[in-house]
Amino acid sequence: MTAPVPPPVSPDDFRALLRSRKVWDVELPAFRPAQAPAAPLPLFHAWFADAVAAGQPEPHTMGLATVAEDGGPDVRTVMLHDADEHGWHFASHASSAKGRQLAARPEAALHFYWAAQGRQIRVRGPVTTAPHREALADLHVRSTGALAAALVGRQSEVLGTSEELARSSDAAWERAQAEPDADAPTWTLYVLEPLEVEFFQGDARRRHVRLRYRRDAGAADGGWVRELLWP
Repeated sequence: MTAPVPPPVSPDDFRALLRSRKVWDVELPAFRPAQAPAAPLPLFHAWFADAVAAGQPEPHTMGLATVAEDGGPDVRTVMLHDADEHGWHFASHASSAKGRQLAARPEAALHFYWAAQGRQIRVRGPVTTAPHREALADLHVRSTGALAAALVGRQSEVLGTSEELARSSDAAWERAQAEPDADAPTWTLYVLEPLEVEFFQGDARRRHVRLRYRRDAGAADGGWVRELLWP
């Protein structure tokens, strides 16, 4: 049974829907940059914990922007795997579109948006790949579904039919359940080393607070310069 086709929406109805949406219809927290830590990582950890406590859906998802083969921008949503002293971690197939883009130009930007508190975080910097054993260790502690998806592979390739995907997925699930330590040769763990990290706190009167950490080897505070930005 096929799904019903949704009714068309006129341009006027679309604009009315768009303009009637509220922004930050919640009580927004205060952010005092003067009290922020010297480095961005502790603040990211604290804001992430705040987002979880505030009930933000999927706070571990983020936008990943890369440079496409034609030189233009490309972006998609991926999952954060870790954030530590080495950088922000995410994973994908080296053979995927983003994997090829990162191989050609190993730099990227990340974007988190946590509407529950009117907060955004932007991260920019070069990207490196972790050893394959670390990628597999990260993959094997995740769900069976994550391993199955990695075993299917062929990410970003043209798909002939949905039946072909179903067959490959079923086979991958069977293998993931039978071999929880199975290898996924193209599965790659990437680490973005931050050069800039910006924390944005929305304000109901549009007096948004923006604090940018900028890497500077000559800076006194652990290599980071902190700057306020106009909203």
